[in-house]
Amino acid sequence: MALDIFSMGPPDMNRIRLMVEPSKKPTSPLKALVPSKTKLTTIETRRIMSVLDETIHKVQLVTLLSYVTSNKEDLEGMLGKDIAKAMREHKDLCQVLLDRVSYLQAEESRAQEEEEFEDEAWFRDHLLSLEQQKSHLPPLMQQIKESTKDILRLLLSNPQAAGLLLQMQTPGRSAGAQTFIDSLIELRGFLFEKLLTSPMEARDKAQFIQDVTKQNRNNQEAIDALEEELAARTKDRNAEVEKENSVIQELKSQLHQVLKFSENSLHRSKREAEKQQRADFRASQARVAKIQQEILKLQSQFHNLVVENREAEQALRKKKYKVETEIENWIQKYDSEMGEKQEEYEELDIIHKEEKAQLDELKQRHDMLAEEFAQIREEREINSKKRAEDEQELMRMVRAATLIQAVWKGYLVRSMLKSKKKKRGKGKAKGKEKGKGEKGKGKKAAKGKK
Repeated sequence: MALDIFSMGPPDMNRIRLMVEPSKKPTSPLKALVPSKTKLTTIETRRIMSVLDETIHKVQLVTLLSYVTSNKEDLEGMLGKDIAKAMREHKDLCQVLLDRVSYLQAEESRAQEEEEFEDEAWFRDHLLSLEQQKSHLPPLMQQIKESTKDILRLLLSNPQAAGLLLQMQTPGRSAGAQTFIDSLIELRGFLFEKLLTSPMEARDKAQFIQDVTKQNRNNQEAIDALEEELAARTKDRNAEVEKENSVIQELKSQLHQVLKFSENSLHRSKREAEKQQRADFRASQARVAKIQQEILKLQSQFHNLVVENREAEQALRKKKYKVETEIENWIQKYDSEMGEKQEEYEELDIIHKEEKAQLDELKQRHDMLAEEFAQIREEREINSKKRAEDEQELMRMVRAATLIQAVWKGYLVRSMLKSKKKKRGKGKAKGKEKGKGEKGKGKKAAKGKK
């Protein structure tokens, strides 16, 4: 209703007291923010607060008018005849306003749809009439405002009715109205605290806020330095992650080559299933088209027979009933066949899902076998490298042993030859000495004979 224009919720006076009463024992860091006074001492400040409290109270009453007008039968006895009468008049005015606004909105939307006729005279007359009807809305809205003021005066003159009305503020007020009243209560708290604060306390508060701002600036500089350090470390970490990602990409490419065969088989089976599904769908469509053609043909025959011979209407109705029964039989037959096809399709779908689950399991096994195969291949490569190194070491040792044996044999041969040469030299020297001795003895013997 139009009363929702003024629907904004009432304040809770207990909440007001809680918000405006300063803490009696403030903590030491925030002592500068708490005013030293607890009560208003000047007449001007008290008048300001009384005006604001009266405004909140009036807003509480105004925001409940929508609820009261919608439940006037239950509340008419409690509020009194004058207030109930004013409520009824106010509701009637709001209903008239809503009807006119909805009518104008509908006409404007229709005019927007008919913009192509904007050059026509009737279209311009229609727009002019809409403008005239719009011009009647402000007086009606002024009447609603005056009616609201009258209701508010009656409620303020009857405190008992106003009290009863405020008791239903929780269920009878909209969320937007409650938010507005909460804002007014919060404004009252801020204003009360401002009126309690002296100029000296205001300066202290400003100085305290300046110190806090300076400390916050220093903390922000430290945070910026830490963020720069974090960005540098994050950059290093990202570089390491990129390296690891490149390694992972290589491994993925290798894995993709391994999985390519399984994917090809999966695509092949999927294409075959889709081909079978399309064939079944085409067959069902052909049956449906055939049955629909038969239905159209029978309906056209029925219409022609009705036009040609009115006297045979009863017989044609019987024939029509017969044809319709046949059609229903065809439809039932079609439904049964389609149900069987649907069951067959569901069975194929279940089999497909089972095969897909088996394929996933085979993929997992294949991945495990691929990892094991990679490990075994790495172990074989390591063993082959180690075997080749052992063979090279063995060949090197064999060549070394052969070389050592050849050197040793050469040394033995040379030593044997040297020993033989020495023995031959000693034998010749002894033979020469013996020959000389025999010659000397012969000469001595010859001299003795002489």
